[in-house]
Order: sequence, then C-alpha cells, then structure tokens
Amino acid sequence: MALLGFVGLCLLVGAAGGAVTADAVKTWYPTLIAPPGTPPNWLFAPVWTTLYLMIGFAAWLVWLRPAAFRPLRLWGWQIAANAAWSSAFFGLRSTGLGLAVILVLVALIGLTIRAFHRRQPLAAWLMGPYLAWTLYATYLNAGFWWLNRG
Repeated sequence: MALLGFVGLCLLVGAAGGAVTADAVKTWYPTLIAPPGTPPNWLFAPVWTTLYLMIGFAAWLVWLRPAAFRPLRLWGWQIAANAAWSSAFFGLRSTGLGLAVILVLVALIGLTIRAFHRRQPLAAWLMGPYLAWTLYATYLNAGFWWLNRG
C-alpha cells in the first residue's frame, strides 16, 4: 500500500501540474520565444509520467529502510517544489518565478539523492534521471526567462 501511496502522490502532482498548465500551453506558452533545444509539447507527458513512477518507487525503497524520516522529508519537500513550479511558470505565467522555484527544486533533488544514497543506493540512482531532466528543464526555463524578458 505504501508503494501505491508514493507513486499515487507523484502521479497526483503530475495530474495537478497538467491541469494548471493546460490553458497556458494553448494560449501563453506558444507566444514565447523558445530557447534552442526546446522539445515538442507531446514529449513532456510521457517523460514526466515515467519520472513520477521512478520518483515514487525510489521513495518507497527508502521507506522500507530504517531511519527513513529525514530522506523522506527531503523527498516531500522536493515533490512540493515540483508541484509549485507548474503553478509558478504556467499558472502565474512567470518565467522568473518559475526559474526561482526550479533552482530550489534542483537543490532539493540533489539533497534528496544524497540522503537516499545513504539509505538505499538504488533509490538514489532512480532519482538520477529526474535530476537530469530537471536540469534540462532549468536550462529551458532560464532560456524562456532570458529570451522573453521584455
């Protein structure tokens, strides 16, 4: 049941983010100047769904270990920051606030990976693609902010 809870929470964050972004992706986002390397919109849903499954599974693996409170608290903060990013970037249509949130998110993911590695190395490895994708998203967010400052 805990596995379903962790994965379910991640998928819920993804669904909520999708709901927040839906209108902006159709109306506001296409008006922005995109940085080089911006992927097509259809790619985001399958990538994020896969990542959310991995993030939830990683948390469950850590939950199975003793002394999991601190790593899971970090995990909770990073999933909250993940949820906040969609609201900042798409919901408020603020590339600057989105950039601030995603920088915090990257730091929290890094701290979570380090804490997970101490308890369950496989869980840390499962979080690796999430960090890589979020770093890529940070580049994109910074590019949208820079190219659309005016």
